[in-house]
Amino acid sequence: MVKAQRAELTESKIYYRVADFEKNENNKAILLQIAKNEEHQSATWKSYTQQEVLPYHWKVPFYTLLIRFFGLTFGIKLLERDAHKGVQTYGAMRSDFPEGEKMYETEKENEDKLIELLNDKPLDYLGSIVLGLNDALVELTGVLAGLTLGIQSSPMIAAIGIITGISAAFSMAGSEYLSTKTENTGKVKPLTSAIYTGIAYIATVIALILPYLIVKNVFIALLITVAIAVTIIYIFNFYVSVAKGTPFRKRFLEMVSISLGVATVSFFIGLIVNRIFNINV
Repeated sequence: MVKAQRAELTESKIYYRVADFEKNENNKAILLQIAKNEEHQSATWKSYTQQEVLPYHWKVPFYTLLIRFFGLTFGIKLLERDAHKGVQTYGAMRSDFPEGEKMYETEKENEDKLIELLNDKPLDYLGSIVLGLNDALVELTGVLAGLTLGIQSSPMIAAIGIITGISAAFSMAGSEYLSTKTENTGKVKPLTSAIYTGIAYIATVIALILPYLIVKNVFIALLITVAIAVTIIYIFNFYVSVAKGTPFRKRFLEMVSISLGVATVSFFIGLIVNRIFNINV
């Protein structure tokens, strides 16, 4: 019970802290309501434990920073997912406090409904981010793999990759602008959508090309690039799975398969080109 009391107190502190810097009045009201719910739960546990507890101090700044950098919905759902693991605590004390698990599930169900009401701007443009990120991963990983065998010069591969990547980023952003403007759903702004797509694309380009700028051996650089690509896919799909509540494993394997499949095909195309034209740079 003491653990549950402390956990609920910690969550209430986090929600109050986040509400302090939240500018959206609707979101602020929801956050304050959840904070009060958590505070009430903590007080309920206190009535049984008859103990004063302190919050987990490291969790308060950790989740506050997480929400600031990765968005409201992601941070809160990750926090709640961590809290849901605490249901095992209730299972261990059913004989002493049988209504505890029911109380926990009821409160969490209410909080989940409140969380769904939050307005989180980045999630409205998640489709644009997916477009930029996924296209950059597939296209540039393939280009770099092909160039690795076709040219075998790190500086030149990096130069070509930068030119190709930046050009493709502007092209993709322009296409997203026109596409969003044509659909005209009113939920997202065409210019903002294009900016999200372009930024996601360029950020991915920089991450994938970086190994070729610091490693002379092109094959080692390619391996590092592939590792970075897989890491980006993992992080992004973890973010989406938490924020949107979608399955992680299927999406992750799908994106990895596509990116690495294109890279493998491009690698062998580079090998063929190198043999036919006998390119040595």
